[in-house]
Amino acid sequence: MPLPPPTPLAGPGQPVTWMFAFKFNAASFPGCSSNGVPPPIGTPGIFGGTVAAYPNGHSQQYVFATSASRTLVKGTGCLGATLSDPLGATFAQVYNTPGYFYVVWNDQFYNNPTPTVFAPWGHSKGMLAWSEDGIGFILQVSTPSWPASGSKAHPRLNDGNTLGCIEDDDIEVSQHFFALQLTKADLALVLSALANSSVWTSAAQPSIVNNGGPPDIQSLVNSLGKLSSSTACTVSTLSSGVQLISKPSSLQVPPWQMVSAKLGAVPLRVACWWTDPDPIASTPAGLVPGCWAPGLGSPGPVAIATTGDWNGTSIGLQGGESPDCNHAKIGLSTDPTQTLCIFGDMNQQGALSPGAPGSGLTCDLSQNGRGGLFYVVNDPILYKSLTLLLAGNSAPLG
Repeated sequence: MPLPPPTPLAGPGQPVTWMFAFKFNAASFPGCSSNGVPPPIGTPGIFGGTVAAYPNGHSQQYVFATSASRTLVKGTGCLGATLSDPLGATFAQVYNTPGYFYVVWNDQFYNNPTPTVFAPWGHSKGMLAWSEDGIGFILQVSTPSWPASGSKAHPRLNDGNTLGCIEDDDIEVSQHFFALQLTKADLALVLSALANSSVWTSAAQPSIVNNGGPPDIQSLVNSLGKLSSSTACTVSTLSSGVQLISKPSSLQVPPWQMVSAKLGAVPLRVACWWTDPDPIASTPAGLVPGCWAPGLGSPGPVAIATTGDWNGTSIGLQGGESPDCNHAKIGLSTDPTQTLCIFGDMNQQGALSPGAPGSGLTCDLSQNGRGGLFYVVNDPILYKSLTLLLAGNSAPLG
C-alpha cells in the first residue's frame, strides 16, 4: 500500500499546511519548557546522539504557529527532541518511516557526512521529503549541522542527529524552522530554486539524498549539489499562496535589500545573524545599493532588529558567540497594509557598495556572494504575532 504523502505537523497526527517555530536563545529561556532544564547529559536522542553538555548553555524552549492556529503560542518540552513537539513530529514521520524520498542540504555539516562549504555555495539549510507521487513538504532550518540524515536506515556517523545531541552547540542561540506542504508542481519549483541557489548536498551520501518518485522530480534532484552560473533572482508562487524567492550566488547584492525590491520596495524589519564580519547596517528609504543589478527595482528601507520580546522578556537578536544571540533569519514588513512574514536562509552581511581599491569592500563580500531561499507568507494573524516577537531596538542607519 502506498505511503501517504508526508506533511508538516502541529503534533502527532495533526497535519497542517505550514508550521513555523522560533527557538529561543539560552539567555532568554534556557533549557526546555517542561521543567526549565534539559534532559540528563548522556540521555539518548530520538534521532541519534546523546544529550550534550554545552558549557555556554542552551535552549530548546520555543513558540510556534501553524496554518490551523496562526497566533504564536509557547510550546512544551524540548523542540526537535520529542515525538510530540511540532518539529520533532514533522521530522520523525520521514526519519522513522522507510519508503519516503528526501534531500537534505546544509553548508555546515562539519565533515559529518560532508565538509563545510563556503562561497560561492549557497548559505542554505533544510530538507525536502516526498512520496512516490511527488507530494511532500519543505523544511527550512537555520541550524548548522541539523538535520544531517533523513532516515534511521542511514544514521549519521560520528555525531548526533537530534537537537541538543550535536557536537556543534547550534541551540545556544535562537533559531527558526519553517515547514510547508508541497504539491508535485510545488516540489519541482522548490527543487529548481534550490539549484538556482547552489545549495550544498551530495547524492553520494544516502543519509542526505534518497532520490525517487516521478522521473522529472528525480532529474531535478540530480541537478543539485552543483554550482549554478545563474544571475537571475527568481520568484515563484506556490499552491499555498506562499511566494518563494531564490537568490543565486552570482547575483552579488545585499540579500535583504534584494528581497525588499522583489516585493515592490516593501519596508522590512529583519532579525538575522547580524555581526562581524561585514555587517550591513540599517538602510533608509530611497537608498539603492552600489552593489546592485538591472531589473531588481529599488528596495525600501531595511531595519536590522537587535532586540525582541516575548511576554515581557527581552530577546537578543544580534548574531554572535554568546547566549543572548540569534541565528534565525526572519523578515517582516513594517507596512501594516502588507502583512508579509519572510523566512530566509541569509544574513545581512556583505557590502552595500564597493569601496576603494584595497578597502576590502567588494560586491561579492560575505552573503552578497552566496545563494539562498526566502519564503514569503502573507498572513495578518501570524504577522501580528511576529511583529510583537520582533518588537524592540534596531541597528542604526549606516
